[in-house]
Amino acid sequence: MTGPNGTKTAGAATAPGRVPGARKGSDGPAARPRRGTDGPGARPRGRHPGWTPWLYLLPALVVLGGLLLYPIYQLGLISFLEYTQAQVSGGEPTSFQGLGNYTALFSDPQFWQVLLATVLFAAACVVTTLAVGCALAVLLTRVWAVPRLALMLAALGAWATPAVTGSTVWVFLFDPDFGPVNRLLGLGDFSWTYGRLSAFALVLFEVVWCSFPFVMVTVYAGIKAIPSEVLEAAALDGASQWRIWRSVTAPMLRPILVVVTIQSIIWDFKVFTQIYVMTNGGGIAGQNLVLNVYAYQKAFASSEYSLGSAIGVVMLLILLAVTLVYLRLLRRQGEEL
Repeated sequence: MTGPNGTKTAGAATAPGRVPGARKGSDGPAARPRRGTDGPGARPRGRHPGWTPWLYLLPALVVLGGLLLYPIYQLGLISFLEYTQAQVSGGEPTSFQGLGNYTALFSDPQFWQVLLATVLFAAACVVTTLAVGCALAVLLTRVWAVPRLALMLAALGAWATPAVTGSTVWVFLFDPDFGPVNRLLGLGDFSWTYGRLSAFALVLFEVVWCSFPFVMVTVYAGIKAIPSEVLEAAALDGASQWRIWRSVTAPMLRPILVVVTIQSIIWDFKVFTQIYVMTNGGGIAGQNLVLNVYAYQKAFASSEYSLGSAIGVVMLLILLAVTLVYLRLLRRQGEEL
């Protein structure tokens, strides 16, 4: 473009698509990286970062597939077959039953009684475990170093004790003839395993004893992560210890409490060893059966392997539903999954 005096002005016309002042092949604003070169943010040549994490996870996925997925597949397959001792020994051919095993299971009144007992027992164990674990976690923040160390070691010892060993010790402690607990309480020859509620209470004590250390240690770590200024400010405002826990500490510990609650539900819902050892296989006339022991009796005591597998599938679906609820709660709280 030419000005009035015949000289070229700064607003000279440029070719379409060209940026003023940018030379051809220069690194101006409109310059594009050549084909085959790596521009800013471009994916490197010959690499696939989207597959890299899966390559690292591949060995673990193969192991989990062999140890977890294949048994679940076999469990589901057997639940749709007629599979008893006759089929195991080869005396009769295996036949496909469809939903026949599930129909027989759901039409059995004992199954619903055992399911209700399992849900109530697991709920009592979870609530008691959380209460004891949270109370002791708060206590750890109030005591000196030596009592805190002693409590931590005692709790970790209970946590590390095998379930069979712990159950046997608790049966001895509450034995009507030789146990020290009845003598201290003045109960005489009272049998804890004779009545249904007392037997469930005895098992609950043992389950809480071996489960509360996980809750205590996890919640204690969460409390120590809370800034001390927040708790001091609440105390200066005149809040009591219970009010500080309910209005300040517990809301800040909500993600941790969700994790320990869901894990406690999963652990307590599938309790087997404590019930089997302490009640001698489910109590008198099966009054202390839970789903895990009930499935064991159906599969191995009665040789009805298909019904035992159906109970296992039902338990798997229930625990899967609990896990999905856990994931949904994490999403609501904005946690990364």
